[in-house]
Amino acid sequence: MNSFLILANDDKDIDLALSKNITKYLSEKGATSVLVSDVESDYDGIHIKEELIGGAQAVIVLGGDGTMLRAAHAIGEHSVPILGINLGTLGFLTEIEEANIYTALDRLLADDFYIEKRMMIEGRVKDKIYHSLNDVVITRAGFSRIIGLSIYVNDQLLDTYEADGVIVATPTGSTGYNLSAGGPIVSPKSKAIVVTPISPHSLTAKSVVFDMQDKIRVEIVKKRKTQDTEAIVSFDGDNNMELAAGDVVCAQVSSREISLIKMYDVNFYSVLRDKIGG
Repeated sequence: MNSFLILANDDKDIDLALSKNITKYLSEKGATSVLVSDVESDYDGIHIKEELIGGAQAVIVLGGDGTMLRAAHAIGEHSVPILGINLGTLGFLTEIEEANIYTALDRLLADDFYIEKRMMIEGRVKDKIYHSLNDVVITRAGFSRIIGLSIYVNDQLLDTYEADGVIVATPTGSTGYNLSAGGPIVSPKSKAIVVTPISPHSLTAKSVVFDMQDKIRVEIVKKRKTQDTEAIVSFDGDNNMELAAGDVVCAQVSSREISLIKMYDVNFYSVLRDKIGG
């Protein structure tokens, strides 16, 4: 590879010092790169120019997992692989630590890496479609009380319960909000959908793992006569949309995938133990 797009989180890479050093290093090695930051491009709002993405053989992301999620959304339908450099905390998606950056760049230039595919979820609400690498989350609006949720799987009612919300997660997202809500951890190489209620007012409501072919539908059930907005839906923590009673959010495995550049054959469970082990 010799053509790169560098996406930097300027809150974590102060004055873009590290990003600029990487750009200089790549140039000295005969490669070309374009540096884009949150401020310069508003890629937090997913406004990356098409020609920048299409002209890159790989995207180098500097930040944390949140930055990686924004990058995944920014590249859209382009199948450009992503290399994550961890400037955050946990860094499940960002494999490369600061101490190993230049070794990783050398391997990238020499095509010494492999690609790991990650599935995404396609969410549909009010005739709009969004693609999530981590999750689709439906939560109560503001300080409203618990909301009513009817969960359908392949048009068959699974359960109706009262809760603070529900998470529909990918295997990649299973170590995020899903885990905090008591949901199961699923190997990121799996193809599955995890549905986890958030603080359900029930002794029996549990997380369920579904097959990649299953289609999930969540319907908001009216709880109070005086409140129009019952809930909010978000896609990877973005694109928030208000929901009222009767509104429906559909989720299924997306036709899109994200390609992560991997340098090391590290066992996922070893990473899990290092990141969140007691």
